Amino acid sequence: MSMIPFDDRDGFIWYDGRLIPWRDARLHVLTHGLHYASCVFEGERVYNGRVFRLEDHNERLLNSARILGFEVPAGMDDLAKATQEVISSNNIIDGYVRPIAWRGAEQMGVSAQLSKIHLAIAAWDWPAYFSPEARAKGIRMQWAKWARPAPDTAPTEAKASGLYMICTMSKHDAEAAGCDDALMLDWRGRLAEGTGANIFLVINGELHTPTPDCFLNGITRQTVIGLAKQRGIKVVERAIIPEELTKAEEVFLTGSAAEVTPVGEIIGEHGHYRFMPGTICRLMWEDYDRTVGKQVASAA
Repeated sequence: MSMIPFDDRDGFIWYDGRLIPWRDARLHVLTHGLHYASCVFEGERVYNGRVFRLEDHNERLLNSARILGFEVPAGMDDLAKATQEVISSNNIIDGYVRPIAWRGAEQMGVSAQLSKIHLAIAAWDWPAYFSPEARAKGIRMQWAKWARPAPDTAPTEAKASGLYMICTMSKHDAEAAGCDDALMLDWRGRLAEGTGANIFLVINGELHTPTPDCFLNGITRQTVIGLAKQRGIKVVERAIIPEELTKAEEVFLTGSAAEVTPVGEIIGEHGHYRFMPGTICRLMWEDYDRTVGKQVASAA
């Protein structure tokens, strides 16, 4: 299957205050964000021409930057306006938006207080993260060898680019093994998340999900918790060890890109587990699709 490179496309990107042609959105090789990961970003889904929970995403972007020690050069209203300009100029109906802020090339070295802070927003068509076939039967996951770091060793409350290096490595390993994604533990050996999505277990009719104390409390995660409570489904946020997967009747992931995606199998050194998408997974999938304005499709 041919792939359209992300640096060679038609369209427009909002870059430092204005829309510019897609191919002109470039930066210098000595950009601090490239060398030292002084960079934060968001991943947002567009449904029917509008970003789902845009304000929450923009608040997290601004907060992530502050955690890393800089201010995004735009306020909430500026971000909302720029995002809509990007969506409209690229004629996006159902797609993905990537705002990103980073330190520039004015200083090279660990210290970079005088570097300029840049902001860009791009958007493109993106109907699904996992294939419909994989999503229907449940994706296949492999245990990652990399663990989510402790909060006193990394800025784990920020959606920062440097924190995704081990996600890329883990996902590459999983795909090489014929899987769709990797499941990460935290530094204590407890369940954490996928490489870009939170995880839920259905145990005795309840939803159990790891406490997000060293990884992001995802916006989709929060949405699904709210939807479950509206249905009267008990949600338990707690520490979960891998062996508890034996108790789970269903497992699914949540994320802006992944949306609600069932897990069918987990393989690797921490145990081999199989699941079937069931009633609760299907309800959460359908409720989420209704909430974001998608046509409801059954998970079964």
